[in-house]
Amino acid sequence: MKETRLGEFEEVILLLVGILDKEAYAFKIAEEFEGQTKRSVSIGAVHSTLTRLAEKGFLDSKMGESSAERGGRRKRIYEITASGKRALETSRDFKVSLWNQFPAFAGNKLNFL
Repeated sequence: MKETRLGEFEEVILLLVGILDKEAYAFKIAEEFEGQTKRSVSIGAVHSTLTRLAEKGFLDSKMGESSAERGGRRKRIYEITASGKRALETSRDFKVSLWNQFPAFAGNKLNFL
């Protein structure tokens, strides 16, 4: 059976794909990851995670237009599938449920959407 849960790094990469929308290609995702988390990441880790997320059915990709700045090479642009959105929602709901059960925050219910 194909794994349908998200690891923490996978979840962040999937969220960044959604945030970047039409600019969601590996280098830009890595750049955004570093900017958002203040942690370094290798492009290889991003590529392997994007591949794994696509294999799980959470991402689709297509080749973008070629550009002179890339020497005529095209970028692979990623987008979240309906299954990917459901996986993110499930992950978010689970974490919010846990936070709401944490006694230190019991009176401060988290409301997302």
